[in-house]
Amino acid sequence: MHEDPLTPEEAHTAKVQGLFLQYQPAVRGYILAMIPDFSAADDVMQETFLTVTRKASSFEIGTSFPAWVKTIARFKALEAIRARRFESLSEEVLQALGAEPRELRGDADDRLALLRGCLDQLAPQARRSIDYRYQNDHLPPQIADLMGCTVQSVNVTLSRARTFLRDCVQRKMAPTPS
Repeated sequence: MHEDPLTPEEAHTAKVQGLFLQYQPAVRGYILAMIPDFSAADDVMQETFLTVTRKASSFEIGTSFPAWVKTIARFKALEAIRARRFESLSEEVLQALGAEPRELRGDADDRLALLRGCLDQLAPQARRSIDYRYQNDHLPPQIADLMGCTVQSVNVTLSRARTFLRDCVQRKMAPTPS
């Protein structure tokens, strides 16, 4: 049994979807900057992917995919903010994020690999706190209950862990002097 080859339109859509997958971590970070709720951000990611797929024929390969997908993600995030009425950034901040000239970073996968190495260097309690917060989507009061400590202690631990992780990744990304 042999499969039919892709039509040019299907091949173009597949190429655009591949670009989306390449920039997925950066797109998710951009959405999370506007919607700091992991579940809602995941919903917006899905909506963004569906729109990218539906509008793939309007994207011209060779032009700036990050700028194109960022525009789609921004509109989808704004739709979600208006529909859900949950706490979000002010309209002025959202506008500034949309106007931000920086493109999405394609090196997000490299940074994630470095982050994984840095996570292994965290003290056990800090690592558990980070896992509860970012892997399991728990808020500090829930983490405090799970770990048997105060909310303030959790907040301090998370803050120090994030600072350590940021500095660790930046150190590893810095070019080594030759």
